[in-house]
Formats: sequence, C-alpha cells, structure tokens
Amino acid sequence: MNEKYSQHHPVHFQSLHPRIKDSSLIVISKLAWSDITSSFISTETHLERFLEDLGMVQHFTEKLSLSKILQIDERTITDETAKCQSDLPWYFLKKLMMVNVTARNVKCISECESACDAASDITEFNFDNLLDSPNSGDMLNPLDIITALFLCSDAFVQQEMALKMSMCQFSVPLLLPNCDTQQCTLMLWALRDMVKKYRPQSLSQSKGFFEDRIVLSELPMISFVRLGECSLSKSEILNKLLSNSQQYHDTFVHRNMECGDSPRRISDGLTEITWYLPRGKTSDIFSVPVAVANLRGDITSFETQFSFLCQTSAAVFVFFDNLDTDCKLLTNQHHKAQIFLVGNHQSKHFNLNSLKKVAIKLGLTNNNILIKTKQTNDADFVKNLRKTVKDVVDNSKMKMCIEQMADIAHELGISVDEDCPECQTAKKNADAITAEIQDTLKYKQEQLPLQGQIWKDLTSLEKEEFRLRKVGSEAIETYRSGLQVQKRELRDRQNSYNMSNAMTCFINAISSPGTERCYFLKWMRINLDNLSRERLSDLREELSNSSLGTEHFFREMGQIYEASVSLPETDPSRQQLQHLPKLCAGLLLDGFPLELVDGDASNIPLRWVSDVLSQLHDLVSPKNKILVVTVLGVQSTGKSTLLNTMFGVQFAVSSGRCTRGAFMLLIRINEDIRKVLNCDFMVIIDTEGLKSPELAQLDDSHEHDNELATLVIGLSDITIINIAMENSTEMKDILQIVVHAFLRMKEVGKKPKCQFVHQNVSDVSANEKNLRDRKLLLQQLNEMTQAAAKMEKKEENKSFTDVMEYSPDTGNWYIPGLWNGNPPMAPVNAGYSEAVYELKKNIIHLLGKLRRGISPPAMNILGLICDIQVNHQK
Repeated sequence: MNEKYSQHHPVHFQSLHPRIKDSSLIVISKLAWSDITSSFISTETHLERFLEDLGMVQHFTEKLSLSKILQIDERTITDETAKCQSDLPWYFLKKLMMVNVTARNVKCISECESACDAASDITEFNFDNLLDSPNSGDMLNPLDIITALFLCSDAFVQQEMALKMSMCQFSVPLLLPNCDTQQCTLMLWALRDMVKKYRPQSLSQSKGFFEDRIVLSELPMISFVRLGECSLSKSEILNKLLSNSQQYHDTFVHRNMECGDSPRRISDGLTEITWYLPRGKTSDIFSVPVAVANLRGDITSFETQFSFLCQTSAAVFVFFDNLDTDCKLLTNQHHKAQIFLVGNHQSKHFNLNSLKKVAIKLGLTNNNILIKTKQTNDADFVKNLRKTVKDVVDNSKMKMCIEQMADIAHELGISVDEDCPECQTAKKNADAITAEIQDTLKYKQEQLPLQGQIWKDLTSLEKEEFRLRKVGSEAIETYRSGLQVQKRELRDRQNSYNMSNAMTCFINAISSPGTERCYFLKWMRINLDNLSRERLSDLREELSNSSLGTEHFFREMGQIYEASVSLPETDPSRQQLQHLPKLCAGLLLDGFPLELVDGDASNIPLRWVSDVLSQLHDLVSPKNKILVVTVLGVQSTGKSTLLNTMFGVQFAVSSGRCTRGAFMLLIRINEDIRKVLNCDFMVIIDTEGLKSPELAQLDDSHEHDNELATLVIGLSDITIINIAMENSTEMKDILQIVVHAFLRMKEVGKKPKCQFVHQNVSDVSANEKNLRDRKLLLQQLNEMTQAAAKMEKKEENKSFTDVMEYSPDTGNWYIPGLWNGNPPMAPVNAGYSEAVYELKKNIIHLLGKLRRGISPPAMNILGLICDIQVNHQK
C-alpha cells in the first residue's frame, strides 16, 4: 500500500475499483482511510517488511542452501559495492564465506553519499552545511542483516555462517529471535561444528593444549544485559574487556561502528555468544576459557532470554542508568547466577538512592556494584570490570556446556534448532554406528574389511599390470593373465564377506530423504571427529590407524560395489548394489566431497569413481560441462585452508586430519557467468601434502608423490602450486615432481596452466622484493625441465615454458599469514582473505580466457572419467 500517497492525497473509490461509475465521488479522508486499511496493513509484519527491504521474503520459507550461496556468479568476480538494500545480505555472505573480517561493514553507496562526495570538492565556505550529516535512514544495522540471514537460511548454512563468523572473531547467535512471534531459538546445531583449541595456564609448562567441540565444553558463562536506557555502550565495553592492549577487536557490533548506530529493526532479543580462550601466557586476560553472552535490547521486553541467562550463567552484569525501586524483574528470577549492577554516574537519570534500595533488596555488596564516575576513564573502568569478572570465573563452580542448556531452554519454552525430526532421526542413526567404536583399528578390520590388506594387494597388482616391472623373461600376455587371476581371487575374497552391520546402517541412512541424509553425514563426521580427537590425544604417532572419518565408510562402499561388479550380471548381490553410484552422485550434487584417490592404498577405485561420475553426468545433462582447479604443495602449508577460503567450502583442516589422497567437490556456476566460463560446474580437487613425514620412511614415497601430481595436474585446467620460498631444498623437490608431471601432460597433448602461491609473505613490497626470487624460481624450473626431459628422453624441451604456459610476473601470488595476531583469540587476517580473493578472481579470469581462446572447449563429466582412466595407467 502506498502510504506516502495516502498521506498527501484524498483517495477516490473510483480509482480503486473500475465498476464504480457513480458521478458523485466518495472521498475518504486520511484518518478514515487508515481505519479501513489498518486491518490488512497490519498483516505485513515487522519481519516481513524488513525482509522485503532486503529482497529476502521468499527465503523465509524457501531457505537458502549452501549450493546457492557457494555458487560462482557475477558477484564472485566483481568489486562493485552494494547499490541497494537488497544487495547487502549477498555482499555480507560473499565476504563472510571468504572469512573477511570486514564482512559486517556493508552499506549501500546511496545518491546522498555521492552528493556528499561531490560537495566535498567545493572549496568555498558554507557554514550552513557544517552540521549536516549524511542521511543514515537507508543504513541497516549489521545485526539486523545477520539476524535476517540466520532466519532465512537452512541448518547447514547457519552452521557454516557461525563457523566463519567465529573464525573472524565475531560473536555468534546463541538465542535467535523472531520479532513477530516473540519466540526465540537456541542455536545448538548452528554452533555444533565449532572446534576450539586453547592452553590454560595449568598447561603452560608442558606446552599441552585442549581441543574440543565448543558446545561440549563445560565453561563458566558471563552474561551482559541492559535494563532500561543506558548511556554506556555495553557492547563496546565488552570488546575492550576481551581485547588486550596490543590488539583491539570488535567482537560485538556497537554504536560507534559503521552502521552500528542505525536503529535495530528485528534483532532486539538476539543473544550473542563469544569465547575468551587463553594461550598459556602471562598476558592472558583470563587464565581459563570463558563464554561471554550479550543480550540485545531491554530485558523488560525479553524476560524469557533474561531468565535463560540467569539460569545458565555464572554471573549476569546488568547495565542501567536508572533503576526502578520495585524492580520485580531482578528480584523474581530464580537466580543461579550472581547479579552485578553496572551504572553510569554521569548519566542525568542516575539515582543513587534507587540503587541503594535495589541493592538491599537483592542482598548485594559493594563488590557486586560497578559505577563509572567522572573520575574514571574507560581504561580504568574496563580494568575494574575485568577484575570483577576474573574473580567470578576463578571462584564460581557454575559451569555448563551449550548442549546442557537445551534442557533449560525447553523448560522456558525456547525452541532448540536440533529438535526437528530429521535432525533427531539422523543423530539416532549416526549414534547407532559410532557407539560401537571402542578400538578404532579393530573396528576398521571388523566393520570395514574390504579396504584393508586385500585392497592394498589389489592396488599392487593393478600397478604391476601397467608397469610390468617384475615380468622377467616370462611372456607379457602370460604374465598379465596370471596377474588377472590373482586379482579375481582377491575380488572373490572381498565378495566372501557379508556386508557388516555398520555398512548396512550407513547405506540405509544415506538412502533417506535429502535433508535427513545431510544431517546424518554431518552427525557422522562430528561423532567420528570427536572419537579421532580422543584417540589422537593419546596416540598422535599412529595417525593413519587412529583416524576414522566418513571417507572410510564411503571407501568401503566403493569396494563393496567394485567387488560386486566382478560377479555375474544376473547375481542378486550385484543387482542389489547397482544403486550405490547414483546415491553418491546425488551427494556430490549436494556439496559432499568424493574421494578420488585412496590415500592409504594410494590408488583410484576406478570402476567406482567412473560409475559415480557417469551417474552424475546423467543427473545434470545437458548441463554437464566442467572446469577443474587443483591445489598441490607440501603437507601442512595451508592448501585446504586456501581452497576453503577461496571457494567457501569445508575440506578437513582439524588436528590429525591432514588430507590423505585426493578429494573432489562440485561447485555450481550461475547463469550470469556461465557464458563467460562456458561451463556448468567447477570441480575443486584437494590433495594430500607432498613430502609427507608419514610416507617419508617408505621406499616408494617419491613415486607416490609423482603419481599423485601427475594425476591431478592431468585432470586440471589450472593447478595452484603452494610453495615456501624460505625452504629451498623442499621447494626444489616439489618443483621436480611438478615439472615431471607437466612434461607427461605435454606427451598427451595437454598444456595446463599453473599459479605459484607463496604463503606468509605480507610485506607490501613483496612483489618487488621477490623479483629476484621469481627469476631464480624460473631458472630452477628451466634446469629441472632439462633434467626431467633428459630422464624422459624428451630433450627438445629446454625451458619450463615449453611444457606449460607460465609467466614469472603473472604466475606468482604472495599471500600474507592467515592470522592477525596470536591464536586462539586472533581473527583471520583481512590481508589473507583479500589476497586469496584476488587470486580467485584471477583464476576465474584465466579460465574464462582459456575457454574464449584456442584451447579445447570445456570438458564434460564423461571427459573427466576418460582423463582419470588415462592418468590412472601412468
């Protein structure tokens, strides 16, 4: 309804309904019109109006999915600022998915601001304009945008947003409000994926550390709330409380931040949480980990949230300017928490007598009251507040994990996001599998037997079938025939096993409807990561045996399928398993990774991978064109983190979970950029680190690295090579492997592109300083090309550029360190995120040129299968 129109003009019924022909017009005054229309104007709620402004109304019912927000579109490769309010959530998400700490600084560049910029060029005085301020009416509070996005996202996007926000050291939603229904939700699932590391003072000597899922960590929680109006900025004081003198960080949005003073429209009632995590140093603010909660809005309007905090916190700090002596809200609560009152003596509403009366009613002492006086500056006030919080933390026995808070939430009528039936059924199914795991090694042998020694023996036979290294004087065909007999015997042994209970449950669970199976796989990963973390803390040297992830269950599924294919086509066992590739292809489309190379056996389950990709081809045809981007480099140099930051995906990066083998993920290409790239999907391949310490002692470790590099470079349109300039020996080893792989690609008529990434180089003059290093790198690449060409008897290749397209000036990227400060309290470095974004734009630009040039057209998924099969034989 056009309210502006109704305020300035009478409204004629004739203009509203074509059937009214009476010449005497019925004129309705503004007042009468508002009475008549109030019934249907009020049907558009506060939340709907705000979502309409953001262009997000449809997503309140059709929730945003990960495949939607991670797809590559026009925004991915443009730096245009938001032009209107409906751009804001997308720009926030774009920056957040790349873990950029400036994500909350999103605002529209309005005409008014452009006019202000133009006015600033005028040099003559105009005193009338001095007190003018830019129109902030169009500005939206970042908390409103965050609240709207959480309300409009599915459970998996919520989890991903919370994880990335926490990496940026932003506070995350604990209780999410719906301003229309006055209900709120405990965001247990959204926080479930967060794993935190810290070192309390007690472990500072031993250099040990704790690593745990934050929702399972029993910590004291300190909550901060506001009663009535308050002249102190509670959130800004909290930021100072949690920041040391060397490094201030805006964990909580506050009024002095960009757009932080814009009126909140839907986020009052939001309760945020963050954590202070020590690193075992004397400079730590608190010597033990502490959870800090912050309720937005006046507690008189949000009694449920206040009650929740009073029952879950060790202490609640109530900020106020003026206290009502009756103060039933404070006296009626069933407090488990200590109450502290925080006031500002400089406020004109401050009343000492009222404070005394309330303090007596609540039985408070001077230690429970903090007053900021005229003589107390911010630094001293924060110091006093910090001391009070420290005393509470040191002396309170009240500790609770977020998982336990769900019971209190239920008692207070607060919903819990994990209560949905799909999540609960999936949890039950995952728990039924993982509850049986006591001894990981024994479990793998009993429940996942097909991927053990039999599969490793099959791998050796397959490689020998192509290489014929042990043929001796025997006729080649006879020798190969003997190998095939041995392979059949091993497949028969695999088929002799009945499918284990664990695999039966696993396959049944991933056959469930879409959302439920996504929950199931997430629960499986969470449960298995928790188990692996416990085992690894006791036995870190046995990484491979102690590690058990969802990839092991999919690996077993692949072996079950491959073994069944060796049976006659009419065999019922074979027919019952024919649906497995399609099941896995659906998961690839949902954003789950597919194991391309088994890192333990160092082999590709060729029939399994080929059939999964064939099913994927059928599912997406005719939109089946793909581009492939791969990363290669030394172990633990941040390859997975680089891909996660670049594409917003989630390859495993936690302790003891270094990538083994190679995994591929599928990312959709949006319509608006499909013509530029001439493809429908981008395939991202993450690989295990070359020169792995676990494999270094094995005789064939160098061969393993060569095979892996040859395979993934052979599949790729662009290969990102992660190198460390400071370690010249290691760098030469990696480059040697890479050069051999590129040389083999030239043999089969491919000339892929590569980009060298130098991490932890932060100097602004890095590009100039490293000019000499780049020339040295090219010289080394040329020398290695000549040596490799000699070995491969391809001596016509004299320089690196003979085997691949490479320019020292455009093929090198310098990326600063990941963290801005010392973890665990350091946010991700904005320079890291921005440099990775520039690399991403360049890669997409190169891929676009690749498709517009004389290169062959984008490969389809069947072409990828052929490439895998060809490279598997090398």
